[in-house]
Amino acid sequence: MTTRGKAHKYGRNIDTDGILPGRYLNIADPDELGKHCMEDFDPDFRSRVRPGDLIVARSNYGCGSSREHAPVALKANGISCIIADSFARIFYRNALNLALALVECAELAAVTDTGDDIEVDLRKGTAVNHTKGKSYTFNSYPQFMMDILDAGGLTAYTKRTM
Repeated sequence: MTTRGKAHKYGRNIDTDGILPGRYLNIADPDELGKHCMEDFDPDFRSRVRPGDLIVARSNYGCGSSREHAPVALKANGISCIIADSFARIFYRNALNLALALVECAELAAVTDTGDDIEVDLRKGTAVNHTKGKSYTFNSYPQFMMDILDAGGLTAYTKRTM
């Protein structure tokens, strides 16, 4: 699984309330959730993001509450992958369950700027910042996790394997 897009860079400790404010947790429709993604934290996010784009952040991305709404809202905006130094564990699992790819690569996260052209190959565990002309490696997903991503999430994977 390979993805390529423009980077949207953020710092440390981006919490789930910054990704999707709590006042929208009563919404179930992914497209409607997507309309409110990052609105308090980065009001221009939705006007800049394009399908296939990536988020690049520093440590502890997705900290805060365990809401699944945050990765749903990011996916609804076309985010294909999030690269960070580290992720909050519950966010990591929620994102994987919803087929949103996450990559822990501190070296890439440190040098990437907003607008950089990033390509990620999840199977090979490689990433390229084409803007900076640099390549990076990271721990690729184990096969069962790739199977979940390929299926479109844990629910689809479970239905497929039953």
